[in-house]
Amino acid sequence: MTDSQDTVTAPCQGATAPGGPRRTLQVGETRYTLLGTAHVSAESAEEVRDLIRSGAFDAVAIELCDTRHSSLTNPDALGEQDLFQIFRQGKAGVVAASLALGAFQQRLAEQSGIEPGAEMRAALEESRDRGLPLELVDRDVGVTLRRIYHRVPWWQRLSLFSGLLGSVLSRQQVSPEEVERLKEGDVLESAFSEFAAQSESLFTPLISERDRYMALRLAETCPPGRYRHVLVVIGAGHLKGMAGHLETPLPADPVPERESLEATPPPSRLWKALPWTITALVLTGFAIGFSRNTELGWQLVGEWFLINGVLSGAATLVALAHPLTVAATFVAAPLTSLNPTIGAGFVAAGVELWMRKPKVRDFSTLRHDVTEWKGWWRNRVSRTLLVFLTATLGSAAGTWIAGFRIAGTLLGG
Repeated sequence: MTDSQDTVTAPCQGATAPGGPRRTLQVGETRYTLLGTAHVSAESAEEVRDLIRSGAFDAVAIELCDTRHSSLTNPDALGEQDLFQIFRQGKAGVVAASLALGAFQQRLAEQSGIEPGAEMRAALEESRDRGLPLELVDRDVGVTLRRIYHRVPWWQRLSLFSGLLGSVLSRQQVSPEEVERLKEGDVLESAFSEFAAQSESLFTPLISERDRYMALRLAETCPPGRYRHVLVVIGAGHLKGMAGHLETPLPADPVPERESLEATPPPSRLWKALPWTITALVLTGFAIGFSRNTELGWQLVGEWFLINGVLSGAATLVALAHPLTVAATFVAAPLTSLNPTIGAGFVAAGVELWMRKPKVRDFSTLRHDVTEWKGWWRNRVSRTLLVFLTATLGSAAGTWIAGFRIAGTLLGG
């Protein structure tokens, strides 16, 4: 797949061959057959099995990442993780979103009678049974979610979040449109497809970047000459884009570009400096208040603690947090809001984990519990995630409201 290698594309077989659309490309000494599958289709799963059983291929590559592969092969993988480390590393939002997407997938399976991703499971099982090398070529779902978050404008993030929650937790019957979208893409794409069609900033990390990433991963794990014929199982929606990248000579060393597509874009300097700026402004406001008179200074400090603490503590009540968690959040939020290195959500989640440590059954029933609203509050794992998120949002709201209150008091005085 370098400039010195020729790429020959066989005619697309989707119009003549039964099953999903296919593209066969000859790159050097290796042929790559790209099979476009429907993620909600028993026929696609059977087609994958038949192709692998045919003996025509000596390697298989599939549209999965390590995280999604783990969820398929080990549904209880989350139970093996340290929840406290998840919060400390700032991964709570990604884990919550992944659980919500899993809930959407489970709802589709229950209502349609077809397990989404059955064709990927078929590829896993058949390649293992026949001793064929299996390569995972998709980008980690957490990386994709983070790149989506950083690419879309801040005002669009709330609509994305609410749209995601609405789609995954709705108990309405699966619409034909949702099933059709899943036939072209995976669960992640289906959940965001309504927004992606209207937003280039969302379409890029969700679709086009992954097309390029999978082509680079294929060049890295299955380079020309390593295998004779590679079956590449991908969603039909990725077929055209990925084939286009493979038809064009890829870098001799695909690793640097692939790693660049895994990196989370750094926040702008202004956004990075904002928490410290707010802290400086609030402390300055306190200083001005005390310089005018002691009573005003203590009034501003009291309002800061009361507004921030009440909003943060009340927010955790929404998640049905333990009373001690609510009290700890009330006390900690005004202080953590003045220290950008630690958040109120981290403190709240830590206390909740201490008071209500998840049990084995919470992990074993997690995937099913999060398919309905009340399950998020019933399960101790998902409820701790909610405590983290609500405390974080409450503290953010309290910081802005109290900050404007202080400014108004000083300017009005």
